[in-house]
Amino acid sequence: MGVIMEDLAGISERIGQLKAQINHHNYRYHALDSSEVSDAEYDALMRELKQLEEQYPRFLTVDSPSQRVGAEPVAAFGVVEHPLPLLSLGNAFSRDELEAWSTRTSKLIEGEQLKFTCEHKIDGLAVALTYVDGQLSTGATRGDGFRGENITQNLRTVRSVPLSVGKGAPSRFEARGEVFLPKAGFQRLNQDREAEGQPLFANPRNAAAGSVRQLDPRITARRPLDIYIYALGPVEGGTIPESHWETLEYLKTLGFKVNPNNALLADIDRVEEYYKDWLDKKEDLPYEADGVVVKIDSFILQQRLGNVGHEPRWAIAYKFPAVQGTTRLNSIEISVGRTGTLNPVAVLEPVRLGGVTIKQAALHNEDDIRRKDIREGDRVLIQRAGEVIPEIVGPTPESRENPDREEEFSLLGKVKNDRGEPICPVCGSAVIKPEGEVMYYCSNAACPAQVQQRIEHFVSRGAMDIRGIGQAQITALLSEGLIEDVSGLYSLKDKREQLLELERMAEKSVDNQLKAIDNSKDRSLERLISALGIRHVGSEMAQVLAQEFIDLDDLGNASREKLISIDSVGPKIADSIIAFFGQEENNRIIRRLKETGVNPKAEKAESEKLLLSGTEFVITGRLESFGRQEAAEKIKALGGTAKDNVTRNTRYLVVGEDPGAGKLKQADKLKTERIDETAFLGKIGEG
Repeated sequence: MGVIMEDLAGISERIGQLKAQINHHNYRYHALDSSEVSDAEYDALMRELKQLEEQYPRFLTVDSPSQRVGAEPVAAFGVVEHPLPLLSLGNAFSRDELEAWSTRTSKLIEGEQLKFTCEHKIDGLAVALTYVDGQLSTGATRGDGFRGENITQNLRTVRSVPLSVGKGAPSRFEARGEVFLPKAGFQRLNQDREAEGQPLFANPRNAAAGSVRQLDPRITARRPLDIYIYALGPVEGGTIPESHWETLEYLKTLGFKVNPNNALLADIDRVEEYYKDWLDKKEDLPYEADGVVVKIDSFILQQRLGNVGHEPRWAIAYKFPAVQGTTRLNSIEISVGRTGTLNPVAVLEPVRLGGVTIKQAALHNEDDIRRKDIREGDRVLIQRAGEVIPEIVGPTPESRENPDREEEFSLLGKVKNDRGEPICPVCGSAVIKPEGEVMYYCSNAACPAQVQQRIEHFVSRGAMDIRGIGQAQITALLSEGLIEDVSGLYSLKDKREQLLELERMAEKSVDNQLKAIDNSKDRSLERLISALGIRHVGSEMAQVLAQEFIDLDDLGNASREKLISIDSVGPKIADSIIAFFGQEENNRIIRRLKETGVNPKAEKAESEKLLLSGTEFVITGRLESFGRQEAAEKIKALGGTAKDNVTRNTRYLVVGEDPGAGKLKQADKLKTERIDETAFLGKIGEG
């Protein structure tokens, strides 16, 4: 009989209510930093919305908050012409230079009373967001100021970018902002990349730029990007305020995230006070800022001043001093990471830098040290990159000219035993270097340093998020024999009296820790996969795997061919997963975790009941019923997948008008079944 009209009307109304609630909570959380609901309540709303959209795909729209998870990869970035150029800013590096700019500006508009809007110059990537009839239409990079890259699908995944704006907005307008990666997110991203053996991002700006310029938006979606809107671009079909400050306030009413640290100031002295205040406090900011942008507030005065070259006369970037310094590299020591990597660490003569005393710095690997020609005893230039451990830029020129410099660094020379054999500096086991890799590894999976750090990683916020158990606590638990590995954490409830005997462990703290451990049993499969510390598998890869497998057993039983067939999983990652589940010690830990109730199932298990579960489509040519993106969304809503290229996994090639010859040829080669639009509509229940 089907669903009666009254039911469909009720379902449509409920979906509308859910969208409105989720958009409201997204705005409260991402724009106002003032959440009204818990994560669990938010997740429940999102789950209900996704379930209804999957069951009734006719109500799935492109501006739904459920669609921020990332679209299918685009073939390449298109070019967007900026109707009004995104200009670069001139710089001031001192109070004298700031006053010189103010004096020049005042002479050009003599007699006018100036007000200044001051904003943090965030170290991110400038973007332009175009909205048409209230919906996000296009998102582009700044590019050369006149033409940028079309990264709309990627920007749609940034939760603080509104997919639609409130009533009363102009019919077409452009909002300009800075996409950035918060310091905490940057640190987590680099930790994941290090675990996966990938090169580290040098700074948050590079990380943000690399994230939004991914060809696969699903990778962008897995990174904690944020945005602050700082200007309004071209506007059609509406009026705008008369000043920059009023415009920022207006943008807030439309639902955009505007930096709460902006200020409207009466004169250049107040600007200098603002600058000095944030220079002292910038290390406390959740994002990287390299200066203050100073703008003349009045739009009328901005128009009168105009531009000089590619720079506006009415704005300037007042830059913070570079956070760099020099000190002596006393020695290079070797530490052992949780995956067994032998990591060189620079031990420095303590130096004060950016309000912090620096004693150690990152060196990454032996190849990096040799490329920079860093040697023990050198005087080195160091710089801080956010809140992470500082890095060594290189030796100072006088060090390179010193004829008595130490010999070129050799990691193996640091870890040899009396017989000249390279060994782990912690457990004394043999050291290995896999072919094609730059890192050396301790061969002993039971190395105490690895065990300690694996547990630290397991309980960390980005993994199982067990609060109250830190490095010192884990050291004590291991040394007292209360745990041997991560699975032992879930048996501590039977050792409460022994826990109370540990130093600084009162009843309340013990009970809180046991409760936190028990609560962590409800974590997702994605978190558990990440927490296990499989080499080359960080949080992003864990999310990919959790979408493909039902549980750890399903993942552990996967063949190499199955793993490699998954997007983003290459031979190196597949071999690492197989090697992990091939070790009896790891399987023993997993069995013990399951025995204590840690055995999450993926949400994928629920989607297997959907009409197109496990069915892969490729669409070529033009469809009459709807666009290819909408068709792909309908396939996904029914549990299937829509890809860009025909492979052995493709079940159907949907052929529309003017199909691509390459896809037709590949389908014939692989004997992939072709279907026309009518047959496709039948398969998605709309025929």
